[in-house]
Amino acid sequence: MPDAGVIDRHEVLAPALGDPARIEAFIPTPCVQNHAAFLLPLPGGDMGCVWFGGTQEGVPDVSVHFSRLAAGADRWSPAERLSDDPTRSEQNPLLFHAPDGRLWLLWTAQVSGNQDTAIIRRRISADGGRSWGAIETLFGEQPGFGTFIRSPIVVLDNGDWLLPIWRCTKPPVGAWTGDLDTSSVMISSDAGATWTEHAVPGSRGCVHMSIVDVRDGTLVAFYRSRWADSIYVARSSDGGRNWSAPVPTELPNNNSSVMATRLADGRLALVYNHSSAADATGRRLSLYDDIGGEELAPAAPPSGRGAFWGAPRAPMTLALSADQGRSWPIRRDLESGDGYCLTNNSKDRLNREFSYPSLCQTPDGALHIAYTYWRQAIKYVRVAPDWAAGDDA
Repeated sequence: MPDAGVIDRHEVLAPALGDPARIEAFIPTPCVQNHAAFLLPLPGGDMGCVWFGGTQEGVPDVSVHFSRLAAGADRWSPAERLSDDPTRSEQNPLLFHAPDGRLWLLWTAQVSGNQDTAIIRRRISADGGRSWGAIETLFGEQPGFGTFIRSPIVVLDNGDWLLPIWRCTKPPVGAWTGDLDTSSVMISSDAGATWTEHAVPGSRGCVHMSIVDVRDGTLVAFYRSRWADSIYVARSSDGGRNWSAPVPTELPNNNSSVMATRLADGRLALVYNHSSAADATGRRLSLYDDIGGEELAPAAPPSGRGAFWGAPRAPMTLALSADQGRSWPIRRDLESGDGYCLTNNSKDRLNREFSYPSLCQTPDGALHIAYTYWRQAIKYVRVAPDWAAGDDA
């Protein structure tokens, strides 16, 4: 097992050792902990990445950071902090290039480890992320639950914007643990001025909804499972207003983030951890059990099924599907390790997870991926899609 205290943080883009078809680098950061990267192509051929960084998730020094890989550059720009609320942990940022040319930045903001307090904030850039407007609240506080985001906004041919969210519901007794979380889609038909919520039926425990327009009049969505059993999938045939209930896929899930996209050739690409609770050697009480806070509920949640925390967050795997996500016969690991995540501690370099992938494809066909490396850094990787099949040409 590698020494978790040492990361070769090479920040210049270069072929991976023993794998010249894979180009990679770490993104510069001043933070002890770095997590939840999100990639988006920017105007002029640049690539943007946002993530959250600070001391540790749930601590109020956690803020959103931004870096740019300029077209033709061999390294990412130094991190720029774009949020700084001293009272809330600001997490899960995402970028959205609106049809009018403006660049949106959205993120969550919660009190300590209480995801039931999360709100959604926004900043907008009119110059591709070189300067930003004021911080606004897009979705404010709600009694009993918080609002969380992770996956991209999808724009349909009819002009609707679809923003996948999940509701972090506080149990009747004790702190939030994820047991009662459910997914919804926020839909705007007026370029983000107003939004309506459309709940996904039967989605308790299914979060991080990653929506893909498969271009045949239907949408498919893939979910993280709080139960740490499988990646789940649901479909919509009416523009995201109504969804089938999520059902398990053939792929495992460890209660960590997944993300999917449609490639130019029509196949789907998915990045995830190929592991589940069945691979766990230990279990955490909650995601925030090492920063303290409100006591957890002593009783089991309704139906007796509770969120499983601590399943290994490794390997990090890229999979391809040629049948709209019904099967995933092509898979290849981007990173391997023990994925130890029974603590989020980065200060003492105790965590060894690879997690929270983001991916996108650029017009040249390249697949761009970013993910958490041991909660100490964000790693960026560029490959051709068929790298997943072992085609390194």
